[in-house]
Amino acid sequence: MEKKIKVAPSLLSFDFGQLSKEVHRIINAKADWLHLDIMDGIFVPNLSFGIPVCEAIKDAMIFKDVHLMITHPHLYVDSFVKLNANLITFHLEACERKKEIQDLIQKIKSKNIKVGISIKPETPLEYVLPYLKDVDLVLVMAVEPGFGGQSYIENTTQRIKTLYDYIHSRGYACLIEVDGGINEKTAKLAIDAGADVLVAGSYLKDDKIKEKIQKLKNL
Repeated sequence: MEKKIKVAPSLLSFDFGQLSKEVHRIINAKADWLHLDIMDGIFVPNLSFGIPVCEAIKDAMIFKDVHLMITHPHLYVDSFVKLNANLITFHLEACERKKEIQDLIQKIKSKNIKVGISIKPETPLEYVLPYLKDVDLVLVMAVEPGFGGQSYIENTTQRIKTLYDYIHSRGYACLIEVDGGINEKTAKLAIDAGADVLVAGSYLKDDKIKEKIQKLKNL
């Protein structure tokens, strides 16, 4: 069966002054997911948006992919569940102990939504491997998290390939998502290495969003 690539536009790159219009534009462009970057200015050196923005779009008819780039993510799971999150991804680096990671995975699962775990570019892959059997998705950051418009880090492709081989050699159901510097060229590298979901921001924010989403899906 041919793999279907999912495209998840990052809301952070769109016009918050026309939030409802922009979300509808993303939906009408046949995006699969809507990627919501939640940053607290502590875990990453930037503030983005939080609960009020997510409240405003909670009824939008699209899969909501919530990426928590925050400290103490366990404190906010219930809030995002109430805002109709379909997937909550937290950062491995935001947790100090293995038990904290395991407890957070189970907490999110207990809410009957999908759970993902993410790693920064400098985090060794072996740190995340023990958790892949228990999560629905692993998010590979292809840039340092915190700001849009960065260039794709070259060794991300090999990191995706290593994760793909590990996941599929064990028969796990974990998807691989890649976020950062995604365009037509880097998306092809990521897909060929094994990525299932592409987060794209700057590349998609112009008036050719529908055409570009279709290109990414068909690479």
